[in-house]
Amino acid sequence: PRRVSAAFREHLRCLGLRDFPCGIGSWNKSRFSAHTSPSGQEEDVPLGEESPEALMELLSDPHSPWALPLGCSPQDQHLRDMAIQAPQLIRGTRILQVFRSLRIVGKDVEEVDEGLLQLQHLEELILCANQISRITSANLPRTLKVLELCCNAVADLQDLCAQPPPQLQHLGLGYNRLCGPSQDKCLTAVFWPNLISLDLSFNSLTDLLGLVSQLSSLQKLRVLVLQGNPLALIPAYRGFIVDSLPKLSILDDIHIGPDERHQFRGLAKQPELIRSEAQVVVSIGNIKGVPDPSALQGLEVGSEAPVITYSYCVTYEF
Repeated sequence: PRRVSAAFREHLRCLGLRDFPCGIGSWNKSRFSAHTSPSGQEEDVPLGEESPEALMELLSDPHSPWALPLGCSPQDQHLRDMAIQAPQLIRGTRILQVFRSLRIVGKDVEEVDEGLLQLQHLEELILCANQISRITSANLPRTLKVLELCCNAVADLQDLCAQPPPQLQHLGLGYNRLCGPSQDKCLTAVFWPNLISLDLSFNSLTDLLGLVSQLSSLQKLRVLVLQGNPLALIPAYRGFIVDSLPKLSILDDIHIGPDERHQFRGLAKQPELIRSEAQVVVSIGNIKGVPDPSALQGLEVGSEAPVITYSYCVTYEF
């Protein structure tokens, strides 16, 4: 299986931190030879070398062949700037201490391995759009505050909850394969005492009462996303959550105001109103690729020409 540490090394190679115009080479070697003028100031740029300003411009110009690849983060830009201004600071394993954020998106990663532990100061880990089905928390740096796993194949949280990063503030599990109620038990303050934001959107969670019961222990939770789950189709869904989690500020990207809280007050004490049924309304706008009946039926009044009729069958699978 493709490991996240291998994707990380590939990412570093793409940044070209040791290649022109970064790193140390014939284009700037005298600048790091400690050779200065008697006044203590650096000498003028020698013939055949480039100034730091000229090298930085090669990185910042979007039309430059050395411009930052698409999808890179501000931290990547910072690393490349350092590779020009002070390349000695990111040589060897030193670069591992610089990383605060790591973004590996759409690289077919299947396994989060122990190599990630080398990033001892990592605070943000973005692993969206990969092929991760299980993630072992023992391989996550303890310094993590943001873990985003959107668009993977995570179906079980048990390994993630074994030794979770204690300071984690955001956990993104949208567009995965979670289903309850077994996974609900992993979403409590026992495992995530500092969680502020939780994204569980577009999974297969169905037990609204059970899930809310577990989430109520997350005293710091302020942002919750559950849209796209079957439980979000329950008629009393939003009102029940708003009243059950009084400290919540945003539900499904919509702010919870005082009026809404007043409107749903007391609903949390009436679980019998939560029915295991849902109503789905489907609206059809324009349909392309079928004959227009009005254009084909332009017959004169009294005409005996045959009338052609069409019928269509539309099927929805839930």
